[in-house]
Amino acid sequence: MRRNSIRTAITVCAAASLAVVMGTASAAPAASHAAKQRQATPVLVDCFWHPDVRPANFILACGDGNSRLVSLHWSRWNQNSAVAEGVNMVNDCKPYCAAGKFHSYPVVVRLDHPQQWKKKPQLQHYSQMTLVYTHDRPEGYAHTVSYPLWN
Repeated sequence: MRRNSIRTAITVCAAASLAVVMGTASAAPAASHAAKQRQATPVLVDCFWHPDVRPANFILACGDGNSRLVSLHWSRWNQNSAVAEGVNMVNDCKPYCAAGKFHSYPVVVRLDHPQQWKKKPQLQHYSQMTLVYTHDRPEGYAHTVSYPLWN
């Protein structure tokens, strides 16, 4: 009788060990696929070093907030680039920034050049933003303006 109890205990332990190993092995491809999926879609890094995908708003002038993108509607966001339409709200800083007024300028936003993000190497981030003003534009701005994005 004691021999059957030991044999049963060994069989149960072996089965449990096999179940743990098989469960871990079968979960590994899903986790690996999820990691690849996250890495495949670049992020946009904001002023506070937070990654974001398809943000509705984005601050361009991190120091003072005098230029920001609002009402962003993304038509594309993939491994190579992202495109949105929105509004660039820019402070005219007249007579000085604290007394200035914000003006709205419709823009098309394009994000390009995904690179590995130094802060979180497992993520890709867009490293360049291009704004194309579709109507009026702020004084002194070109029709198309490109900015390097922080890493």
